[in-house]
Amino acid sequence: MKRFRLHTAASVVLAAALALTGCSGGGGNEAKPSSDPGNNNSGGNQAGGGQQVTLSMHSWRVEDTEGYAKLIAAFEAENPNIKIDFKPFKATEYNTILNTALQSDSGPDILQLRPYATGAALATAGYLEPLDNLPGLSSIPKEVLAGATGKDGKVYGVPLTLSTTQFFYNKKIFDDNGVSVPKSWDELIAASKALKEKGIIPISFGAKEGWLLSLSHGVIAPASFTNGYMDKLLKGESDLKSPEFLKSIQRMQELIPYFPENFVGLELNDMRTLFATGKAAMFINGSFEMEGIKKLNPDLQLDFFPMPTDDGKQVITTWVDGSYAVNAKSKHKAEALKFMEFMTTKKFGELYANQFKMISPIPGVSAADPLVNRLTELTQTNATPYLMIVHFSEGNPTTKKTLENALQGMYLNKLTPEQVVDEVQKSAATWFEPFKK
Repeated sequence: MKRFRLHTAASVVLAAALALTGCSGGGGNEAKPSSDPGNNNSGGNQAGGGQQVTLSMHSWRVEDTEGYAKLIAAFEAENPNIKIDFKPFKATEYNTILNTALQSDSGPDILQLRPYATGAALATAGYLEPLDNLPGLSSIPKEVLAGATGKDGKVYGVPLTLSTTQFFYNKKIFDDNGVSVPKSWDELIAASKALKEKGIIPISFGAKEGWLLSLSHGVIAPASFTNGYMDKLLKGESDLKSPEFLKSIQRMQELIPYFPENFVGLELNDMRTLFATGKAAMFINGSFEMEGIKKLNPDLQLDFFPMPTDDGKQVITTWVDGSYAVNAKSKHKAEALKFMEFMTTKKFGELYANQFKMISPIPGVSAADPLVNRLTELTQTNATPYLMIVHFSEGNPTTKKTLENALQGMYLNKLTPEQVVDEVQKSAATWFEPFKK
């Protein structure tokens, strides 16, 4: 399998963005960093024999509980003396719950790690066990490991998945109404108009949850990021008040007529249901939604298309979406590290890819679902980074959060696109070093 490409040729490598945060950063008291896995000083029993050990494992994916049970069962079958107690929390509450637990030394043995700066912050605070000596880790591409690498250059998590965002669409609705897959922005607008005229909601969209707005922007924005704009932006030769970035916000506004009525009050569950039940023709969201959509409607003729760009190309937005890490203060590090090693295997990668219809970061893994394999191929040939997570997720509040709040303001008719970019640029200018030249 080819190495994952998480950025275009004109983009800097992800390793340069290790200090950027995807969500809230870890805080609290500093803890002393623990030793590397190769020098394990755990007081727990060594994996492979002895009395049974139960590991606590926390996640933000409540909806994946059933699937995780199957992954964990496969591990436990090979390691009968290790049991894993999987406990997920609501995604929007996970960071706070985890940080509080780690600060009070009551954190789980194994924890799902937010990508980029959030994970790096927990590592800096000494809460995570370095994994550089973990068997199997070296098979994962460095640009993927970058999502779980600390400021000290050490790896603290085993990447779980490479996520993508794109337009999903209902093939039957498109075919029945003579609508073709858009190959340009103008064609996207034309298709949306044609669908609306026939009484079909063109795009299932909601503005109640801010993270969905930055995610949707991550899909739409690269269409106008042509002529080397990304390189210029990351070097500080351009900024977020540029014509290219402004155009991306204007396009978010231009799509309003094609959203459902009262879209400002809709959340993810509403959006997913509208699309899965055939009431909406398109759905801007992540690859992590495919399993849920199919569960709601196994007969849905689901397909996707990458974002058509203004220079006649197509791009798919990608990022490393979470890893699993070991608590530096776990009493059962050896057993926890055994599960980390399991995560680096092709067996785990295939189980995960097929169970959740997601892209595995493990080389050589293919899935039974052809859509997953198509997405995998596009990450190797047509990828662009999720800008607000990979490069602009620092600050207080983060620039990512600032964009989300400003877009909500725009959808409530309180801000213009020009005011949105002003807010975003002001946020980034407080911390983004290239803007301080």
